[in-house]
Amino acid sequence: MIYLVAGARPNFMKIAPIVRALQTLGGLIFRIIHTGQHYDREMNDVFFEELGIPAPDVFMGAGGGSHSQQTSRIMIAFEELCLRERPHIVVVVGDVNSTLACSIVAKKLDIPVAHVEAGLRSGDMRMPEEINRLVTDSISDFFFVTEPSGVAHLRHEGKEDAAIHYVGHVMVDNLLYQVEKLTHADTSVYETSLFKTAHLTNERGYGVVTLHRPSNVDDPETLGGISSALNDIASELPLIFPVHPRTRVNLDKFDIHLGPNVTLVGPQAYMPFLNLWKDATVVLTDSGGLQEETTALGVPCITIRDNTERPVTVEEGTNVLAGTDPLRIIAEVRRVLRGEGKKGRRPHLWDGKAAQRIVQILATEYARGEP
Repeated sequence: MIYLVAGARPNFMKIAPIVRALQTLGGLIFRIIHTGQHYDREMNDVFFEELGIPAPDVFMGAGGGSHSQQTSRIMIAFEELCLRERPHIVVVVGDVNSTLACSIVAKKLDIPVAHVEAGLRSGDMRMPEEINRLVTDSISDFFFVTEPSGVAHLRHEGKEDAAIHYVGHVMVDNLLYQVEKLTHADTSVYETSLFKTAHLTNERGYGVVTLHRPSNVDDPETLGGISSALNDIASELPLIFPVHPRTRVNLDKFDIHLGPNVTLVGPQAYMPFLNLWKDATVVLTDSGGLQEETTALGVPCITIRDNTERPVTVEEGTNVLAGTDPLRIIAEVRRVLRGEGKKGRRPHLWDGKAAQRIVQILATEYARGEP
């Protein structure tokens, strides 16, 4: 029995290709475990149907709260689940609190842990995700790695080569799967379709913005500077900004106003958002996953952060680290508008087959009598 653990919407996008690969291979029994870390009204039957996977087998309903409260509730619920029906291996993805909590529980119960997206490091210990990544990798047994830097970090941290598997990226697997589905979808029903249609006819197109990291949106000076840059850019390139709830609250709290050329919309479901950004002239973001997805589709990306745990997107892809200096952000966008932006390429093994490699490795371990 394999437990596939997910706690938030992006986690399900990462386990979905693994589920599809397990279904194709057959012979390996698995269960999808939803910790309930985030409640998301978009995660309904349609959501799972779009991913091509069944709804979760278990919903633990952990809920929100502080990092400690959330992590502890997940640990208690997951321990009870593992004691009732002991899995042979627990597969965790990414770097959310569910990843950390379920890894610790499994390891203390002597259940092997496999970490998908292992080895990513930003070097920024102020990021909760960095703590989750470090702790999870310190106790995992199988490391499924997305890029060369992950292999290097794990080796530096003393992991054995036999446990490190450079397999590619399941998020790219899912991205390519969903892009194909979009070719057959009626995208006119999406909230942002009118904006996209109107601005695709413009010579310069449009840009897409996402901001959610506390370091960017919780400080009035930082958020004010970024917003000033967005207003400046929007005088040359229309922008659309699906606003994260945290960001929306702080824009109001700090009395920060975005101009008429920045179109504010609510948070978007995956498919409508993919339909929006995949044809953008440029994406401005502080999201880790979006750095990778834009690289995979060759869309210029300006990352509003000083560091990234996904350096391959900068070294090989279309991503540029601009930091939070408004002048630098504006300059990088103008480079794109002049046709001088990074072209990049899709990294090695980002070919839509990472999940197949992961499942084959798990099947091989089972054949050997492990775990």
